[in-house]
Amino acid sequence: MYRASDEVQNEEWLARLRRAAESLDLSGEARSNATDLFLSHVPEAERSKPAMAAAALYAGALIAGDERSQTRVADAMEVTRLSVQQHWKDILEDAGFSPPTW
Repeated sequence: MYRASDEVQNEEWLARLRRAAESLDLSGEARSNATDLFLSHVPEAERSKPAMAAAALYAGALIAGDERSQTRVADAMEVTRLSVQQHWKDILEDAGFSPPTW
């Protein structure tokens, strides 16, 4: 869980997440999921925040059934696909979901 102050401290990243979600035409549910997941997993290091935000966006879309490819999400968030790939499963599991096993 996160605190309200986390939203204020991470407004820049939340704005980037919203812009990326809009460019991917994600549902409101996917956007809300991504925001909650990101704020629940905000890393301390600034350099780690882009990858975590991208992974949260990907995972949030999966939860909502509004799936996009890792590559599209990574491009929208301006990170590498590997950044998304390395973090999304952990985020889902921490939130109580079982990652798909395609």
